[in-house]
Amino acid sequence: MTSFADYGRPIELGDRGILKPGRLLWLRTIAWLVGFVFLIVLSFGPLGEAIGGLLSKDDHALQFAAKALGAVVALCVYIVLVRFVEQRPATELEMKAAASELSVGLLLGLLMFCAVMAILVGGGWNRVEINGLNPAWKAAGSAIEAGVVEELIVRGIILRLLWRAFGPAVAFAGSAVLFGAGHLPNPGASLFAAVCVALEAGVMLGAFYAFTGRLWVSIGVHVAWNFTQGYVFGAAVSGGHLGTSLATSTAVPGQAEWLSGGAFGPEASLAALVVCSAVGFTTLWAAWKTGRLGPHGRAVLRPDAAIPAAAQA
Repeated sequence: MTSFADYGRPIELGDRGILKPGRLLWLRTIAWLVGFVFLIVLSFGPLGEAIGGLLSKDDHALQFAAKALGAVVALCVYIVLVRFVEQRPATELEMKAAASELSVGLLLGLLMFCAVMAILVGGGWNRVEINGLNPAWKAAGSAIEAGVVEELIVRGIILRLLWRAFGPAVAFAGSAVLFGAGHLPNPGASLFAAVCVALEAGVMLGAFYAFTGRLWVSIGVHVAWNFTQGYVFGAAVSGGHLGTSLATSTAVPGQAEWLSGGAFGPEASLAALVVCSAVGFTTLWAAWKTGRLGPHGRAVLRPDAAIPAAAQA
């Protein structure tokens, strides 16, 4: 009989190339983390801006294509860098699992945000006004761009390489704190909003990665959450707006921001914190039960990868 333990695989952290066990492994890993992030941003940002600048700002379909192409370029650059610098295939982006796991992630992200809005509207903290059918190009492009690039950087690079250097506890805490803090400059941000983002996305999306060993579910959830929030309900997405939408959702005046989300949007609400934390910590528990968080907080490597004592120096 098939059980949940039969799904997914342990994260392959890397044990060749620059990540080969040996002297000052932690320092080499952190140096590669910084360089890897820089190269992904460098490959994605200038190309997206160059293509977008050549296209009419009023042609939202072409702008969508530019953002989608930028996301594909980021995926390709990630795969190539892992192959040449870490000397391994990027199993976290295994294509045979992409369609099924992306579908699961997209559905889960949609359902979770709908559950959050049901709580907010039912509690009288948010209100929704229907706008009618509007173009979805801008919202879809922004959601894909953020979902792909942020998951590559925060989960595929930062979480994985912190895990390689220091173990899963530091990896989850460090990547979640960085992700939450990265949203503090956004409009309407607060310390509570940053904590919500850190727990909702930082822990939950990392847990999906830890459980499946791949990034596709995390990418799907991220894309669907942003798209549902910004286009379907027309709410602020981390303080910003994704353009035209099917509806417009706003906080009810006079309600506490920790209940409504305030100007930052519903993801800074108690409802989102509860829903996403429940899903995230349940998935993290499942990853722990299946041994995918590593024995004694140590990194999970391939069976043929010896870890000499010097690797921990």
